[in-house]
Amino acid sequence: MSSEPQKAAAAPVTHHNPSFLWDMSAGGFAQISVAEPGRLAFLSGQVAGAPNGEHMPPDLTSQAHIVAANLKMALTELGASANDVVMVRLYVVNATTGRFQQALTALRDTFSGGKPSITTIGVQALYTPDYQLEVEMVVRVP
Repeated sequence: MSSEPQKAAAAPVTHHNPSFLWDMSAGGFAQISVAEPGRLAFLSGQVAGAPNGEHMPPDLTSQAHIVAANLKMALTELGASANDVVMVRLYVVNATTGRFQQALTALRDTFSGGKPSITTIGVQALYTPDYQLEVEMVVRVP
């Protein structure tokens, strides 16, 4: 039996906002996310399209709510939670600070408590002209 003290189990994903970078913790995100060894899931960009081809709403906020619901279901499918999300990439058509905030407000609950790293990207267009938002995630699979 080893006489060395046992280390407490590390959290599957740890998040850092070092003092030399902009502190994003108040907004619910981190500058650096570290996933412990294990499997990672890379979720393709999720849009407000429904599997049965239903028409999507034309406005960004409504689309963001649909994307948020789809992302939550994807986390459930993986047996994961917001704490397992490592990275989020948010693509917004005709991006402005206000449009990013609209999308983030609707998505915030999806990542609540997890504080993943995030990149926000403004784009001219997505796959079809109807899409206003696309979100990718990297998730550590528990």
